[in-house]
Amino acid sequence: MSVISVMLRKEFRQFFHNAFLPRLCVMFPIMIMLLMPLVANMEVKHVGVVVVDNDHSQLSRRMMSDINASEYLSLYATASGYEDALDMVERGKADVILEIPYGFARSLDVGSPETINISANSVNATKGAMGLQYVQQIVASELARMSVGMPEAKVRFSTLNLFNPTLDYKHFMIPALMIMLIVMLCGFLPALNIVGEKEVGTIEQINVSPISQLTFTLGKILPYWIIGFIVLTISIVIAWLVYGLTPAGSLITIYTATALFIIVMSSMAVVFANFSQNMQQVMFVMFFFVMVFILMSGLMTPVQSMPSWAQAVTYCIPPRYYVDIMRATYLRGASIADQTFSFSMLGLYALLFTAVAIFTYKKQN
Repeated sequence: MSVISVMLRKEFRQFFHNAFLPRLCVMFPIMIMLLMPLVANMEVKHVGVVVVDNDHSQLSRRMMSDINASEYLSLYATASGYEDALDMVERGKADVILEIPYGFARSLDVGSPETINISANSVNATKGAMGLQYVQQIVASELARMSVGMPEAKVRFSTLNLFNPTLDYKHFMIPALMIMLIVMLCGFLPALNIVGEKEVGTIEQINVSPISQLTFTLGKILPYWIIGFIVLTISIVIAWLVYGLTPAGSLITIYTATALFIIVMSSMAVVFANFSQNMQQVMFVMFFFVMVFILMSGLMTPVQSMPSWAQAVTYCIPPRYYVDIMRATYLRGASIADQTFSFSMLGLYALLFTAVAIFTYKKQN
C-alpha cells in the first residue's frame, strides 16, 4: 500500500508541475458546460418564411401575423410571386415559401376545396422538414379558428411529455456533455502522461524500480478518479446554477457509474500507451476510438435509429452503458437496481481493460 501511495504522490506532483493541466481540468468543464448547451442545440428555431399572398384577405394577414409571432418561425418578407420567393430561398435569405392562392378565404367560406402550397429548402433535411411542419401547424390552427358552427369533437386529447415536460433540448444535451468531458479528460490524459514519460526517458526509472505491474497500472489510473470526480462535480453544479437542471435520481448512482467508467477509460488509455512509442501514435489511436465512442454510443443520436448491425456493435462500446445510466438517472430518476445490466457491463469492461493494462505493461524494453 505504501508503494501505491508513493506512486500516487509522484503522479500528482507531476500533474501539478505542469501548470497547464490543473487549469485545463477546471476551465475545460466550465467553458464546455457554459457554452455548449447554448450553441449545440438541435432544436430548429427562427426558420425564415417568405409569404406569397395572392389572397390579401384577413385570413392571410392573420397567418402572417402568427408566423411572425412564432418562436420557431420568422416572417422574412412577402413576395409578389413564387419566382421572387424562390430567389430568396436560393440566396439563403429564407427557408420556407408559403403561397396563398387568390380567393382562398372566399373559397373556404363557400366550402370549396382549395390547395395551399408550402415549399421548403431541404438541403438541411431536418430544418426543411421541421419548417414545413411549423407552417402547416399555423395554417391548420387558423383554419380550425374559422370552423365556427362545426359540431364539437367528442374526443379530446390530453398530452404529457414525460421526463422533459418543457421539451428543452438542453436537458438531453447536458448529461451528454458531462460524458464527453469524462471521455476526453480521463481518456487522453493518462495516455499522454505515460507516452510523455517514454519520450523524456523518466519511465526508465520506474522500469528499474521494484514496482509491480499492478502497482504501476493502479498508480496511473487512480489519480483520474479524483480528476474525473472533480470535473463531474463542476459540471453538475453548473447545470444546477445556470440551467436549473438537477438529477432526478441519486447522486450515488451517478458517481458509482462514473467511477466504473473512469476506470474503463483510463485503463484503456494505459493499454494504448503501452503499445505506443510517441505522442503522435497514441493521439491518433485515442482520437479514433473517441470518435467511435461519440458517434456510436447513443451520445448524439439514438442507438435505436442505427442499422441493426450497428446496434449490435454498440454492445461492445463501453460508453453506451454510461450514456444509458446518466440519462436514465438524470432525467428519469432510475436507480442502480433499475440498471443492473448497464452497471454489470461497465464493471465487466473495467475489470477487462484493467487486466489488459496490467499484463501489457512491460518493465524492460
